[in-house]
Amino acid sequence: MNIGAASRASGVTAKMIRYYEGIGLLAKAPRRDNSYRDFDHRDVHDLRFIRRARTLGFSMEEIRRLLGLWRDASRPSREVKAITGTHIEALERRIAELQTMVSALRHLSDNCHGDDRPDCPILEDLAKAR
Repeated sequence: MNIGAASRASGVTAKMIRYYEGIGLLAKAPRRDNSYRDFDHRDVHDLRFIRRARTLGFSMEEIRRLLGLWRDASRPSREVKAITGTHIEALERRIAELQTMVSALRHLSDNCHGDDRPDCPILEDLAKAR
């Protein structure tokens, strides 16, 4: 199938398919006589795998490792679990950071009158050098 058909079948845009090929995440598709890429069902499955992993926030390097493990039928599942555990820890740190930001912004917003006066604790806080 051509790149358009692979895109429709996988839910990954043609631009991203080219990008994944360019960084080596997806094997370069062979070319037809007319120079169009020729994708097969395994490529579509790989693209779906990549798309799902991206929606779960895995990095490109993590996806590369996970794809390699998925393709290796003799893989130890502990490696997959270790990658996932590390990713979960990173997500939990990010969530904590975001909650801290929300708390700080909520405090600033609660202390801003939001009226016609020019004084604003939000702007004052942003102007502080930290």
